Amino acid sequence: MLKDIRSLSSLELKTAVAELGEKPFRAKQLEEWIWTKSAGSFDEMTNLSKSFRESLKDQFYLNRIGLSEKQKSKDGTVKCAFEVEKKKPGDLCVVEGVLIPTKSRMTACISSQVGCSLACKFCATGRLKLMKNLSAAEMYDQVENIASIAREEYDTNLTNIVYMGMGEPLLNYSNMIDSVARICGTPGLGMSPKRITVSTAGIAKAIKKLGDDKVKFNLALSLHAANDEKRSQIMAINDSNNLEVLAEALKYFYDKTGTRITYEYIIFKDFNDSTQDAWELAEFCKNVPCKINIIEYNPINHGEFEQADPVKVDRFAKFLEDRNLIVNVRRSRGKDIDAACGQLANKNEKGKDSLRKA
Repeated sequence: MLKDIRSLSSLELKTAVAELGEKPFRAKQLEEWIWTKSAGSFDEMTNLSKSFRESLKDQFYLNRIGLSEKQKSKDGTVKCAFEVEKKKPGDLCVVEGVLIPTKSRMTACISSQVGCSLACKFCATGRLKLMKNLSAAEMYDQVENIASIAREEYDTNLTNIVYMGMGEPLLNYSNMIDSVARICGTPGLGMSPKRITVSTAGIAKAIKKLGDDKVKFNLALSLHAANDEKRSQIMAINDSNNLEVLAEALKYFYDKTGTRITYEYIIFKDFNDSTQDAWELAEFCKNVPCKINIIEYNPINHGEFEQADPVKVDRFAKFLEDRNLIVNVRRSRGKDIDAACGQLANKNEKGKDSLRKA
C-alpha cells in the first residue's frame, strides 16, 4: 500500500531516500520539491533521475488538496472551498478557508477539521458533524493556495495566518503543530510563528501542552462570556473546561511562553453586552497579560442570537479601555458570502450545501 510522502518527517524522508540507494543530498532536493516548489507529482521533479522518480512512485503518493470553488465578497474577502479526501481515494469532502485583506494585513484563515464536534450555538460549523481531522499537509495546502490567491488578486504576500476556520485546532493537536512547523520551516513557507495565531474554544489540557512544548505562535481563546453560567449556555465545552480551569491553564501557558493571550469575545444583543458582562470580562483579564477582540456577531440560519447595538458595543469597549485593557472592535468581513466569523458551513454562492456526500 502506497504511503503519503508528505506525512514523513525530514528524518523519515532521509531514511527513505537512503533505503532507495540514493545519496543524502537527494532528500533535501526532494523535500524542496514537496514543500517549497509545491510539486503536484513526482514527474515534475526534473533534477531527480527518472529511475529515482519511478522508485518513489512505487512506494509513495503525492496528493494536494484542490480548490473547488472561490467566492469574492463586496469587501474583497475571498472564500475558498477545498476538496479533501476522507478515508479512501475518491471519497471527498469540502473544507473552507478565507483570505481577509485589510489596509495593514493580508490574512489567511484556515481550517483544522472538516466539521466540528463542539457544537457552539453561535457557530454554523458546529452544526456539521466532525468528518475528518485534517493532516498537516492539508492545512499547509490551504495556506499555500490562499497565498497564491493573495498574489493574484492583490499582488502581495500573506502577512498573517489564523487557525480560526472550521474545527477545533487543539483537538487535532499533533497535525496542527506539524503544519505550523512546515509553514514556518525551510523548506516550507518561511513564515514567522509570531505571524500565526491558533484559536481554541478552550481545551485546558491542550493549552498546558502548548506551554510545555514552548510554542512560538500566538494563542487566542474563544471566550464570549466571563461567566460560567452564560458561557455554558452557548459553549458546551465550558462544562468540562470551566473558567477557573481555563484561567489556570492560560497562566501556565503564559508562564512557559511569555506570550500574551488574545480573548475573542463575540458580542450578542441582550446576552453578553451589558456593563455587568464587561466588568466580569475585565476581572477575568486580570489572570494573565492579554488583549481583547470584540467581534461583531454574524447571523447564521435559524440562529437564536442577534447583533448587539453598536452604541452598546462602543460603551462595552470603552468600559474595558478605561481599565487600561487593550481592546479592538472587529467588524465583519465577507458576511455576504458566508465567510465571516462563525459562518463557515460549506455554503456555495447559491446558498446551498456544497459538501459532497460520501
